[in-house]
Amino acid sequence: MIVTITPNPSLDRTYELGTLVPGEVNRASHDRLDPGGKGVNVSRALTAAGHRSSAVLPLGGLSGQLLADLLRRQGIEVAAVTIAGDTRINVSIAEDGGSLTKINAVGPELSAAESAALLALVRDAQKTGQGTGNDVAWLACCGSLPRGLAPEWYAEVVAQVHSGGARIALDTSGPALLAALSARPDVVKPNREELAEAVGRPVRTVGEAVDAAEELRGRGAQQVLASLGADGMLLIAEDGSWYGSAPVAVVRSDVGAGDASLAGFLGAGGAGREALAAALAHGAAAVQLPGSVMPTPADLDPAAVVVTADLPLERPLRG
Repeated sequence: MIVTITPNPSLDRTYELGTLVPGEVNRASHDRLDPGGKGVNVSRALTAAGHRSSAVLPLGGLSGQLLADLLRRQGIEVAAVTIAGDTRINVSIAEDGGSLTKINAVGPELSAAESAALLALVRDAQKTGQGTGNDVAWLACCGSLPRGLAPEWYAEVVAQVHSGGARIALDTSGPALLAALSARPDVVKPNREELAEAVGRPVRTVGEAVDAAEELRGRGAQQVLASLGADGMLLIAEDGSWYGSAPVAVVRSDVGAGDASLAGFLGAGGAGREALAAALAHGAAAVQLPGSVMPTPADLDPAAVVVTADLPLERPLRG
């Protein structure tokens, strides 16, 4: 069992069209509605890959009810705190050339009581299956914090999870990431921009990304799984460092691709070269699917993945 925690979930509406023309009526060729939020996407990707996953999240209003229903239809267990505000709805516009325009709603503000209830639900979820052979192996905290939760909220979750004997992955950014590092999360998963923000300097080469990841380890992260977009991924840990890539010919949508990568990493054990290879395979498959559709094993192409311990430190990063 892998439990995900998504403090600011969403319904994600994706429209596909040829070219977006601002100020005009645009007609979509396809559209879809998916459960959203980074942790929700990790649960969806885990379930698509055949793993058992439970999603812990605050839900409110009709949009929250629909989100829970969509998750259960996909075989995901839902553990929800009912909140006063409505669950947000995000919109993505995917153009044929690969351009993606996203509009993310702010989302509801959680009260102190709702925040405490969410922490209690995390504690209860961690106990699920204990003694039955279905113990929780990992908890994954993912995404932005909603209004009402202080940046230290994730740090409190990390400490709580460790006290219960489980491992925890953290995929967030900004003050929430920095505040949680001292609690020693087992893995953090920043992208290139989040790495640069965390260390306060540009990340222009693979070597600079390695240096930034090592700095996060120095502040408390036990492993750093860093996404470099089209330039691949890095895994920096005490027992080794690896760089990998999985090129794709055409990107259809990168919504949720990083979440699919984290699911692949955790599903493959959450440490080492093979877990990095699984993360790359899942991410590469995800960007070739519409909207935030998560890949199944049939979508993966492990042969396209290259992982090496010989880090190309001087390689410049694109963009």
